[in-house]
Amino acid sequence: MLRICRALCSRAGAPSRDWQPLSFDGSAFHHKTTAELARAFLVLRLCAWPPVVTHGLALQSWSQRLLGSRVSRALLRASMYGQFVAGETTEEVRDCVQKLQGLGLRPLLAVPIEEEPDSAAKTGESWYEDNLRAMLRCVEMSRGLVETPGPTGNSIMQLRMTALTSIRLCKELTSWMRKAGSSSELSPEKLAEAMDSGQSLQISFLNAEQNRHLQASLSRLHRMAQKAHAQHVQLLVDAEYTFINPALSLLVAALAARWNRPKEGGPLVWNTYQAYLQDTHERLRREAEAARRAGLAFGVKLVRGAYMEKERMVARLQGTEDPTQPDYEATNRSYSQCLELMMNQVSLHGPMCHLMVASHNEESVHQATRRLSHCLD
Repeated sequence: MLRICRALCSRAGAPSRDWQPLSFDGSAFHHKTTAELARAFLVLRLCAWPPVVTHGLALQSWSQRLLGSRVSRALLRASMYGQFVAGETTEEVRDCVQKLQGLGLRPLLAVPIEEEPDSAAKTGESWYEDNLRAMLRCVEMSRGLVETPGPTGNSIMQLRMTALTSIRLCKELTSWMRKAGSSSELSPEKLAEAMDSGQSLQISFLNAEQNRHLQASLSRLHRMAQKAHAQHVQLLVDAEYTFINPALSLLVAALAARWNRPKEGGPLVWNTYQAYLQDTHERLRREAEAARRAGLAFGVKLVRGAYMEKERMVARLQGTEDPTQPDYEATNRSYSQCLELMMNQVSLHGPMCHLMVASHNEESVHQATRRLSHCLD
């Protein structure tokens, strides 16, 4: 992932003349052992095999029944877990981070919480509160792991909204937001004020239980942002499915209204934009302009997207239009257009606009670095 902000492109200071074009020459693999490279190759092949991708959870459950939990866990640790997880303890994570920093890379920690369990509704707020405590510990770890701050002086971590608020509530909010003439009850400013004051919200289309959960969710998000601000850790909010993304964007906008003010020196809260959705370029343009008009810093993590098959399946089941790009080439064009839009925003609006090019695609990274090299000429 490549992170771009005005600090890298500013002509106010003397730019470095040691700029070298980015080269994917394999140097990132130099610290890997032969066994680690073999594991990475095996995992890559497994992840490209459709039966494993489609039935991964069922295979894991079958493995536990057939081999027992201990052997099954050992196999996972030696394969998928070992490839994708930095570690279980602070010491293990620190060792991984130190290796990455030796390559000039900075960590972006993420708490591995994917979706709420079916029992979450029965356990009340306790599941979300446990998630919050885990994320607050991740904030502290994010700050403690980085010995050399980046251009903005901040560490970074990923935030998954549905770990702190229910998917069911997000669906309800999204459904209301998509109705013509939705009321101003859901303005980011009103939610931000409720976060700050702690006063109870009473949204007319939500029942009493939903209103209580919304208030508890806002409180969790506010505590998360307070901790991140105190520790100088920026929060990159994950994108999820289109049927809840409008609600997630509303919550991000509420956090931004409170924490992305100019005096903070850049965006504390960033949103993620998925280029494989057909409306992303226009939404990105619109929200960048809205942030500029409001005088708020704007942080963008730009990705291609990870939920294409499920998005298309949901669209078929609901009889709605497929929200995704028709093919890989169209997704690439969308990503390139969004990247160009944001590079222009970074160039024009200085420290108020930051971009993370979150891509495994070499051409996308080259596109960004070519623009950077022009800034430094």
